[in-house]
Amino acid sequence: MHILVSNDDGYLSPGLAALAQAMQAFGKVTVVAPDRDRSGASNSLTLDAPLTVRKAPSGYYFINGTPTDCVHMAITGLLDEKPALVVSGINNGPNMGDDTIYSGTVAAAMEGFLLGVPAIAFSLQPRSFEGLEPAARIAGSIVERALNHQGLEKPYLLNVNIPGQIDEGNRDPIVTRLGKRHMAEPVIPAQNPRGEAIWWIGPAGAAKDAGPGTDFYAVAQGRVSITPLDIDLTAHRLLNDVEQWLKSPS
Repeated sequence: MHILVSNDDGYLSPGLAALAQAMQAFGKVTVVAPDRDRSGASNSLTLDAPLTVRKAPSGYYFINGTPTDCVHMAITGLLDEKPALVVSGINNGPNMGDDTIYSGTVAAAMEGFLLGVPAIAFSLQPRSFEGLEPAARIAGSIVERALNHQGLEKPYLLNVNIPGQIDEGNRDPIVTRLGKRHMAEPVIPAQNPRGEAIWWIGPAGAAKDAGPGTDFYAVAQGRVSITPLDIDLTAHRLLNDVEQWLKSPS
């Protein structure tokens, strides 16, 4: 069993080290991660500059690119064999609801999925890595279940969010759908040392659709959330409407 580990927080992230260590129980592990924090990189590929691959003393490979670059390069050229599984994380902070559109953690796993490899993204709710050791154990148990369950259609893409405080009365993960956030907060204006105007992207919006069955709700209840994801962006509900619109007189 060969497992590829990546992330978006960079190759020095403690979350990456914890996940890679947890994967050692299942076979050979190769780590290919960005050279720095690339949170919010989404599914971007670097097409306007060459990429370099270096090896850290830890044995991890790091690339001056995005999470998607890392997994793409690993599977299409760097590795001698195609991995059986791609895991991404453990991210410093949750990736729920609309976050999955922007998340480099989810994007790294998604690239594996797009290249025909089962993939799982792991994120931890606190942004301080509080509870990282138990989260790594949970990630290991989820991977073990996935590897042992032959009925799970492949390739699959799973988004896992782990709360910092697990409900001790019910530790089993639950399957959820993505919730939805309110619109993001406005950009934040500032000035650089030269007095020039600059802006920071504002915080994500608060949870809007966070009721029972959503990832937001599960994590708020101290439960581990597992959301199966797919890549079909087609607005199926609009297919007939657009067809009729094209047929109507201009």
